[in-house]
Amino acid sequence: MIVLGWNGFTRVSEFFAENFGAVGTEKHYLLGHDSGASLLVDGELVAAVEEERLNREKKTTDFPVNSVKWCLEHAGLRFSDIDRIAIPWNWSAEVQDQLLSDITSAPMEPSARGYLVSSMRKLFAEVVSPEAILADFAARTGFTPDPDKVVFVPHHFAHAMTGYYMAGMKDSAFLISDGRAERFSSLIGEIRDGRIRVFDESTIGAEYSIGLLFAAITRFLGFVPNNDEYKIMGLAGFAEPPAPNPFLEHIVELHEDGRYTFRRPLETDNPRSFEPLFEQYFGPVQDTLEYKAKVAAAAQEMLTVVTSHQLRALEAKTDLNHLLFEGGVALNCLNNTPLLEGSRFDDMDVSFGASDTGIVIGAAVQAWVSHPDSADKKKSAPRVTPYLGPEYDDSTIEQALREFGDRVEWSRLSDDAVVDQVAKLLTEKVVIGWYEGRIEHGPRALGHRSILANPNFPDIKDVINTRVKHREPFRPFAPIVLESDAPKIFEMGRKTRSPYMTFVFPVRPEFHDVLPGATHVDGTSRVQTITDQDTPRLAALLRRFTALTDVPCLLNTSFNVAGEPIVCTPADALKCFLGTEIDYLMLGNYLVRKADTSA
Repeated sequence: MIVLGWNGFTRVSEFFAENFGAVGTEKHYLLGHDSGASLLVDGELVAAVEEERLNREKKTTDFPVNSVKWCLEHAGLRFSDIDRIAIPWNWSAEVQDQLLSDITSAPMEPSARGYLVSSMRKLFAEVVSPEAILADFAARTGFTPDPDKVVFVPHHFAHAMTGYYMAGMKDSAFLISDGRAERFSSLIGEIRDGRIRVFDESTIGAEYSIGLLFAAITRFLGFVPNNDEYKIMGLAGFAEPPAPNPFLEHIVELHEDGRYTFRRPLETDNPRSFEPLFEQYFGPVQDTLEYKAKVAAAAQEMLTVVTSHQLRALEAKTDLNHLLFEGGVALNCLNNTPLLEGSRFDDMDVSFGASDTGIVIGAAVQAWVSHPDSADKKKSAPRVTPYLGPEYDDSTIEQALREFGDRVEWSRLSDDAVVDQVAKLLTEKVVIGWYEGRIEHGPRALGHRSILANPNFPDIKDVINTRVKHREPFRPFAPIVLESDAPKIFEMGRKTRSPYMTFVFPVRPEFHDVLPGATHVDGTSRVQTITDQDTPRLAALLRRFTALTDVPCLLNTSFNVAGEPIVCTPADALKCFLGTEIDYLMLGNYLVRKADTSA
């Protein structure tokens, strides 16, 4: 069975700009963000890519025409070969009616309510109804799908199935939490034999979305909501949360069954509605590290208290011992470790596609496992890798090098020489662009489109933040470590691996001076563990580097600059290399230097 999953809408950005003012700092506050496509063939995930990697528009909501076409071309398939098309949204007539009823009963000014109802009716008709979605597909691809072959998967179900598939399709309890889905923002439940059961009494409506509240705090501190929440994580390390915590004392209320509410609902038509409360309890916003860190630390504590409250309810409702945490809130890796450690679950998985980047995968999986003809759906999922996107051969790399020929110099190395020479270069205070194989899926750079450096230099973080990434100086970087070495260096608790950078661990005291460039101000690191099976060349490089330096980690950050998607093509990599102070670029087997233009 061949299943194509996709997310994204041609007109949604334009519609939200015209009707909800989603421009400027609100530009990512849309349905369909992180658009992309995936391809599942007989239960095997053979391809997936985000549209932003191909159209170079960060967090794009556009219909993923490039991603869809690439997935099919990669597998040698045509549109007519597809058995099912899976969409990670289900705006059925029933859901539309329920959502309009929610708006009608919500406390708001009559004029605002009337405008919102009218706007939502237009959104349904023009953008997200099943008919509009299929018309969009036909207009952008030239192929008209058979409606009987299209599966509309509820958004949170797509998140759940993403985690389920990537965890090996074992029975699991789950917590899903994000900004909002069709109606709700969070739910808990379990998956047994591929069937989802939701504990409805614990479902959280969008008006009490902890993800949207965290986005409101992000906006309040001067950052971009639904994009810069990770900056709040970084800032939180610079302060302890105030006691008592204003968010917990005055805004969030916990209830039975893992439910929670806010003292007043979020206002859909006024995303800044909570800012007077924030100023009341924290004082007028100040553009200082001290002020922002205090608010960020309070927000982090609030998030941990709320999600832990949900887990306690989940523990009481299921006898399963494995936990999946998915949705945009699950990318708050600073929250994930205490969440697991404070629960009774044996382990918790947060996938590389926990945010909306992954829902194209989960929707395809749901369409596959729910189809009566999928005889193999009971089997364990094939081994999953995040390296699912395009790769480029030597001829493509050489063509790109020739196009930049007057600005770069290069030499082709053998596989062994790549590892040896890059390891030797990394003994110095240099920054290297590392580009190999298929591009990783999801928001994290996991070693195929990465920037690498030696974390033993205390100021290497400042060098990369200012000269390469062009971003705030408080932002930390992640270490890459061999999975077998990780527990010796980091206090990993119940975790034995962290392959997707979705958990934060304390650095053991004896390694603080060894890894100053990858140790945050609070003594923690967002860790990526690697193995020879997952990333053989990167693992070999790390071993060689450690043999030369006695430093057991490499600093890793995404190969891009602030505000741009991770590089995809060789040309993308060369442009980023030449536009920053990256010292060397390892482009496949080609070691690239900047040409000396002083003569």
